[in-house]
Amino acid sequence: MSSNTSTGGSGGGGGYENPHVAPQITFYTFPDCPYCQRVHILLTELALPFDEVLVDISKPREQWYLDINPRGLVPSLKFSNGAVTDEILTESAIIAQFLADSRPSHVLPATLASPSAPLRRARVQLYADAFMSALGGHSRALLFADAGAVDAMVDQLLDAVGTEVEPLLHGTRAAAPFLGGVEAVGLAEILTAPFLLRLYALSGRGVVPQALKQGLQALPLFGRWAEAVMRHPSVVKTWDEESFIGRAVAAVEKLKGEAAAKA
Repeated sequence: MSSNTSTGGSGGGGGYENPHVAPQITFYTFPDCPYCQRVHILLTELALPFDEVLVDISKPREQWYLDINPRGLVPSLKFSNGAVTDEILTESAIIAQFLADSRPSHVLPATLASPSAPLRRARVQLYADAFMSALGGHSRALLFADAGAVDAMVDQLLDAVGTEVEPLLHGTRAAAPFLGGVEAVGLAEILTAPFLLRLYALSGRGVVPQALKQGLQALPLFGRWAEAVMRHPSVVKTWDEESFIGRAVAAVEKLKGEAAAKA
């Protein structure tokens, strides 16, 4: 277990917790997991201190972790704040929503913060859903696709982003590139950044066609948004591209070797 003090963002304002009891957070995570990185970015952006426990998902989970999360998945979060004690939360999007709601900040407006707040919150979920539908999870599919199918898959991904995601960024500009035309990174970016990073890394290293990265960069709104997201301090701090590429290439080689042995 290691302790971390997040300093990447400005949590601003107070949370709902007892002002005399600092929140106690234990973050169960695994390096290179995009779902874990979602939570790590948010903890960093909100400047919330936490204890980190690494869970090796490359082997069967030990009983101590199954007692925490019976599904054995990461991330998980243990949270206490004076009002609740040792509450366990699982699933990255749920954890992120909880943290954003428990510590009001620039990341996500409280539901009743303003008359427009419910709509802004809905647009965050709409964007994250559109992004994940168009791009999320496709890095693995691209890695293992047949050579003859890769180019067509890249074209499909670019078309989906251009028609389903790009229009949702209308109103953004160079000085305020994030969803809603704001200057501060929000929950929409936090939920999608890990998957964006992995697609760019794979395309930039030639593991998947360079055309994917080039096509995304060519989209005027999405390309600018993506560059701003990947440069954001909380995102940079929680991303180790070399580690990810090393694991990804090793996984592909292992699976290809297993497939060749069965042939």
